[in-house]
Amino acid sequence: MSQSAARKRRGGGRAGNAARRGGAVIEQMPWNPPLNIDRPIEPLSEEGVMAIHEGAMEILEDIGIAILNPEALEIFREAGCRIDGELVRCGREFIMEMVGKAPDSFTLTPRNPERRITVGGNTLLFGNVSSPPNYWDMEIGRKVPGTREMCRNLLKLTQYFNCIHFAGGYPVEPVDIHASVRHLDVVHDKLVLTDKVMHAYSLGKERVEDVMEMVRIAGGLSHEEFDATPRMYTNINSTSPLKHDYPMLDGWMRLARRGQGLVVTPFTLAGAMAPVTMAGAVAQSLAEGLIAIALAQYIRPGCPCVIGTFTSNVDMKSGAPAFGTPEYMRATQMTGQLARFYKLPMRSSGVCAANVPDGQAMWETSNSLWAAVQSGSNMVYHAAGWLEGGLIASPEKFIMDCEILQQIQRYMDPSLTATGPDEIALDAIRAVGNDGHFFGIQHTQDRYSTAFYQPFLSDWKNYEGWEAAGAIWTPERAHHLFKEIVGSFEAPPMEDAIRDELADFVARRKAEGGAPTDF
Repeated sequence: MSQSAARKRRGGGRAGNAARRGGAVIEQMPWNPPLNIDRPIEPLSEEGVMAIHEGAMEILEDIGIAILNPEALEIFREAGCRIDGELVRCGREFIMEMVGKAPDSFTLTPRNPERRITVGGNTLLFGNVSSPPNYWDMEIGRKVPGTREMCRNLLKLTQYFNCIHFAGGYPVEPVDIHASVRHLDVVHDKLVLTDKVMHAYSLGKERVEDVMEMVRIAGGLSHEEFDATPRMYTNINSTSPLKHDYPMLDGWMRLARRGQGLVVTPFTLAGAMAPVTMAGAVAQSLAEGLIAIALAQYIRPGCPCVIGTFTSNVDMKSGAPAFGTPEYMRATQMTGQLARFYKLPMRSSGVCAANVPDGQAMWETSNSLWAAVQSGSNMVYHAAGWLEGGLIASPEKFIMDCEILQQIQRYMDPSLTATGPDEIALDAIRAVGNDGHFFGIQHTQDRYSTAFYQPFLSDWKNYEGWEAAGAIWTPERAHHLFKEIVGSFEAPPMEDAIRDELADFVARRKAEGGAPTDF
């Protein structure tokens, strides 16, 4: 056995066992990324799809996208696009030819190969909250800046819950770590505390190169093995309206050259950074995303790309962003139709504007999560833990969201719609007849423990029973679970030699100064 193969074996760990590590604080559903068995909701007619596509193509051909990265600008020039200063105009033939080279699905393989995920098709993947600068939990009782300890605790939740399939960006920004070395400490923590698919921020050469090297080390991989198949991914945002900045395109191109996963998600708020109409906002978002995908495919044809949507609206009274709105839901569904038109996997998000984990938080998040389901999304960012439009991460909200995610996973279980003789259950109906009940019959007894979804957080007692048990509201129950999960958490296995090599790399890069804090 080669050294790299041996290290790969030691660097893994069974996903099923990892899900049970730290004790059975809750009985949760197993690791099983769901398949979306429903037909997507398609609010657009065929003519509507073509109208939005035509709008995106006219933006790319006639209005243009500002490309603030000189290297990317020269690549577009080489490809025959029209360049006017930093403004790039691309013919639709070029865009469609390049987009056509992107695969409609691909796999991402983390250090534990049993946590491999497929992006595309009808696979539905959920990721943790990413990038809030602030944190809130019931013990602190107020919004505070994120710390490394808070970040680590949210990473433990990311690992613990089987309904979280990939580890996105920092679940909260640990501002107690200097920005020049923050990526080193947080990615180290992510690789040690989780064995799920990893993310790199495209914020300059050093950060991207460091994360790729750390993922390679943690997987026990040679450089050739790392480059042979996607092991991680990045997500970039355009600078709406109609710009791509320097550092994000730099990271985008670096990961493209090494065949890693690429997700582009314009952040278009209708009425502020995009037209107030949903069709106009979606057309602009698609144009901003498609030009980045064309760039990646020109650099490395066939590299894995995902088109993302973050099209919502602002509150026209205050200018604040709103999420989980009817407009957000329709924009997500519309983008899903266009993603299928372009034969690209799609990313959306589970988001809300609420400031604490209350009723508003849950109905807005539920709206956005079901819009992701209805749109045929493949990757759902921020699916657990997001508050205040992305400015706050909360462990209580994380756990409350995981209850929704598990319910979605159960909703997609094909057994619920099976129609065989056992499911039609005529013998059971005949046995009970007109005046019995189904509780005690064998058909029920054989299925009582698996027939229905069993919540880990919802309280189904009546009022008197709930009151007798302490009258504990949902966020408080979630807080208690958070404390139990973190208190009993055990990290997934990692070979000591790999752990040491990872720590040595972090120490060396810190000694070298880490990454610059300006671009």
